[in-house]
Amino acid sequence: MIEALSVNAISTIMLMRAIEAMYPGKRLIHLFLDNARYHHAKLVQAWLARSGCRIKLHFVPAYCPHLDAIERLWGLMHKHVTHNRCHETFADFKAAILTFLREEVPRKWDTYCDQVTDNFRIITQGFSDF
Repeated sequence: MIEALSVNAISTIMLMRAIEAMYPGKRLIHLFLDNARYHHAKLVQAWLARSGCRIKLHFVPAYCPHLDAIERLWGLMHKHVTHNRCHETFADFKAAILTFLREEVPRKWDTYCDQVTDNFRIITQGFSDF
């Protein structure tokens, strides 16, 4: 996780650099992303094309954000941090989000994991069988 004033191509590259640094022993790192414009930016593509880059991007289709685990985590965070709550300052808002992500999610992972992980079942029945 990095802190950035703005999410753009530069902050995306900073995050990818941090991810590479965090996993020096990994030969290849797969990142699953939404289709935000900054993920497709020419600057990001140039950075990914450099020799020795260990990051490979995979884009989740725009029509199915429910397949993106981070989107499900954001939804869970909003449910517990922002919905029907007011935070006096941006610092309070930021602290509440970071506390949820850094402390509450790990502490209650056994409760939250089914809402975040991507263990989907394939339904083989046709619509006429319901």
